[in-house]
Amino acid sequence: MTQPVTPPATHDGTPTSSPHDLELVRVPADHPDAVRLVEEVQAEYVARYGSPDASPFDQEVFALPSGAFFVGYLDGDAVATGAWRRSPVEALGSSVTAEVKRMYVVPRAQRRGLARRMLAHLEATAAEAGVEVLVLETGTLQPEAIALYTSAGYVPVPGFGHYRDSPLSRCFATDLRGRATTR
Repeated sequence: MTQPVTPPATHDGTPTSSPHDLELVRVPADHPDAVRLVEEVQAEYVARYGSPDASPFDQEVFALPSGAFFVGYLDGDAVATGAWRRSPVEALGSSVTAEVKRMYVVPRAQRRGLARRMLAHLEATAAEAGVEVLVLETGTLQPEAIALYTSAGYVPVPGFGHYRDSPLSRCFATDLRGRATTR
């Protein structure tokens, strides 16, 4: 008699999952799952920095062709978010840029490669939309984010945007030109 196979579990008992199990869905920025996840990341900013992200957030810039907003689902549970929007920032010799925004994975789903999968999806969809360079801003109190971006090939660029003069801000970019756009 065969025993049912139970998937391995993490230290807290939740099932492990592969980043390939992550279903990435383009949604409007005001979708209830997107709103909830953005509220969660804002709470994380308050815990780390003492206040939420105060940079302007116009939901309309995340609609094609200006941008795209995605929610990642594991077994129907919204666990990740990421978006890109067109940007006026010039970086790496290009003015055809977009900015990564609202990258977040809920704590219960972290350390499974989901953020890396979301980032790769943002890169692919931005490249498909004709973006040449992706830029982003993150903070020094988010070392795991900096490690993700640098390990994915992002390089430091001069500060830009709302936090350009903040000593806690770090800006990065990656060149999408010449990358295959098939996922």
